[in-house]
Amino acid sequence: MPAPIRAPIPAQTAYDFTLTSLQGAPLDLRQFTGKPLLLVNTASKCGFTPQYEGLQSIWTRYRERGLTVIGVPSNDFGRQEPGSEGEIGEFCSRNYGVSFPMTGKLHVRGPEIDPLFDWLGRQGGILSRPRWNFFKYVIARDGSLATWFSSVATPDSGRVRAAIDRVVLGS
Repeated sequence: MPAPIRAPIPAQTAYDFTLTSLQGAPLDLRQFTGKPLLLVNTASKCGFTPQYEGLQSIWTRYRERGLTVIGVPSNDFGRQEPGSEGEIGEFCSRNYGVSFPMTGKLHVRGPEIDPLFDWLGRQGGILSRPRWNFFKYVIARDGSLATWFSSVATPDSGRVRAAIDRVVLGS
C-alpha cells in the first residue's frame, strides 16, 4: 500500500501566532509584523529569575528601534512559576520594574506545548527546545527564528546583544 500523501505544512512565521497576555487579552503577534522580537520563557522562582533585570534593560534600550521583548511565564521546569497571572505581574513589576509585554502561563514543552514554542523548536532543532527557564528566541523582522540562546546566556551578554543588534540594526 502506498504511503499517504501529506499536504505540505504551510509556511509560518512567529507573527502567525496569538498568545494571551498576562491580563487575559489576546496578544496577536501579527501586530509586530516587520519588527524584531525577543521571546523568553520565564519563571519567578528560578536561579535565572534575576535575568528579568537584563530583559528590562534590553526592552528599554531597543524598544524605540522596534524590538519588542515578550516574557512567557511557564511552570514547566521545577514548578518555579506557581503563581497566578496577577501574582506574576505584581512580582515582575515590584522586583524588576518589568514593563515589557508578558503572556499568561504557557507550556513550553511536553504534550500541552503551546503552538508557538512547538514552532520555535521545529525551526531551531531539538537543542533549541527549552530545557529550563529563560531560553531566549530572537525573531528577525521577517518573522523567522534568527537564533536562540539557552538559560545561561544572560540578556546583556555580548552574544545576545550582538544577535539583537543584527535583527534591530540589520548589521
